[in-house]
This record gives sequence, structure tokens and C-alpha cells, in this order.
Amino acid sequence: MGLGDLGKIDEVIHGRLRLGIMIYLADVETAEFTELKSALETSQGNLSVHLKKLTEAGYVAIDKSFRNNKPLTRASITPAGRKAFAAYLEALGGLIGRPT
Repeated sequence: MGLGDLGKIDEVIHGRLRLGIMIYLADVETAEFTELKSALETSQGNLSVHLKKLTEAGYVAIDKSFRNNKPLTRASITPAGRKAFAAYLEALGGLIGRPT
């Protein structure tokens, strides 16, 4: 893979916080919003913006419900998200592992 292959890097995933979300969800499948916020050490607003971008791309699904009369938001990686994340890691690995 050459530098011309930088175009294979998925810009939706590549942002630092979105990458963190994908890494976290790839490991746990589903996480509560507050769990993600804490794990990624970010603000509620910032996390919301990046989850929305991943949701619009079809990489993450959001489920809203209530627990003890309090709102509960859970994020899950979708099959498309898992596939895109694997492709992202492969593309990145190809760029890093290329001969010098």
C-alpha cells in the first residue's frame, strides 16, 4: 500500500473521538452514554456530536429508553460499523507496515 492509499482511510472513523468510540464499542458491543463519556473523558455535547456522525454513517445504532424513570441512551456498533472499522484498521495497518 502506498501513500496514494490514504484515500482508503475512512474519515468518519478517523477523528480521535470517533475512533475512540469505535474502539470501545468494538470491544463491548453496547455501552451506555455515560459509560462512553467517562471512558473517553469528553463532554456530553462533544460525545453527542460524534455519535450522531457515526449514526448517520450507519456505524453505530442508538437506543433510547428509560430506567427508573430516567432517560437511558445506549450506543451499539452495527454490522456495517464493524465492517467499516475492520477496513479502517486494515488500511491503517497497510500504511504503517509499508516498506521504507
